[in-house]
Amino acid sequence: MARLVARLCSFANREVSATMSDSANEDWRPARRQVLGVLAASAAAPVLLGTQGANASSNSKQELLYVGTWRGTQVTGARFDPVGGTMTSFGVAAQVNSSWQVKHPSMPVLYVGSGDAGGTVSAFRVNRSTGAVDLIGQATSDSAGTPGGLSYIGIDRPSGTVLVAHFAAGLTVAMPILDDGGIGSPASVVVHTGSGPHPRQTSPHPHHVIVDPSGRFALVPDLGADRVFVHRFDRRTRALSDGPLPYAVQPGSGPRRVLFHPHGRTVYLLNELTADLHVLDWNARTGQLTLGQSLSVVAPDYTGVKSGGELGMSRDGRFVYATSRGSENAIVVFAADRRTGRLTVVQRIPSGGLTPWSFTIHRSNRWMLVANQASSTVNLFSIDPRSGKLTSTGTSMPVPNPDCITFA
Repeated sequence: MARLVARLCSFANREVSATMSDSANEDWRPARRQVLGVLAASAAAPVLLGTQGANASSNSKQELLYVGTWRGTQVTGARFDPVGGTMTSFGVAAQVNSSWQVKHPSMPVLYVGSGDAGGTVSAFRVNRSTGAVDLIGQATSDSAGTPGGLSYIGIDRPSGTVLVAHFAAGLTVAMPILDDGGIGSPASVVVHTGSGPHPRQTSPHPHHVIVDPSGRFALVPDLGADRVFVHRFDRRTRALSDGPLPYAVQPGSGPRRVLFHPHGRTVYLLNELTADLHVLDWNARTGQLTLGQSLSVVAPDYTGVKSGGELGMSRDGRFVYATSRGSENAIVVFAADRRTGRLTVVQRIPSGGLTPWSFTIHRSNRWMLVANQASSTVNLFSIDPRSGKLTSTGTSMPVPNPDCITFA
């Protein structure tokens, strides 16, 4: 420190001398207090910059996330620290009905799907510094204005499309993403048909939509029709059309979620009403699904109401996660065979709250954030990357009836 001060003093003296020389024709003399002020400011600068650097580093660890509210009118904003494993809410980010949400893959834009009549999709620009969001556009997915709304929205990046599962209207919809990140009117709509024996299956209810790795098909599990529909999808025109025969489940199963294994040959299907998980072989040439394995998500001795909730996978495809939303309130961990995709139960753990509606896995693969809808909490779990097992951190964040968690 003494050397630093000495160097600063020498530097300041040279600066003062040079200034006096340059100003020889002016009546200017530096006061002693001014010189000492320069020295004090210079000496303090490294300490101040160090503090700012530490704060910047701390802030840079914080990642924005947004949590939707089931049948509510708000999206809650929060910051997540993936190093310390902390969640901090900064309050209501947007006053909007939120049934599901997704972030644009590259732009700071958050898309929110509504549960209101008409199934509105809203696009919000995200301020990455403050977390504030500004509405930049809206479009309705159902021109008929069917009461009730969307169950899911996702993005197909190559085609720049928001894909919508309109639960109430029985529609799968493709909506273009505009140049500014806004949302355009539907480019294509497919109307579903079908029903099932359960009281919730009087009409078709698409619950999810994803595009297969080839980009030629869109898979849509339909809770009401007891089918996984396979629509043809043209990425150039964003056109959805009827495709191969759908995959039919046992009546009353209620398909809810699907996802592809990274190797592209296996599809996982979670049925909501029977809370079972199907491992399906995928033929990318014909667009056909074939059952390879079926497992229950609930414990063998469980006798309560069954309700499968969310389905997810580790980034490397080694582990599959599913939630049981009935009175069991559990998360189940499965190990996936790398070659066949077949599953083996690894762990069953309480979700930390009531009705684990959904979860999201942090991109580091070290954390899972669980939206426990009925207990109004988002609970944090750590993930062991070797075993895939979860450990509750005991950390939770209050959010009114959370239904979807999105990192932004």
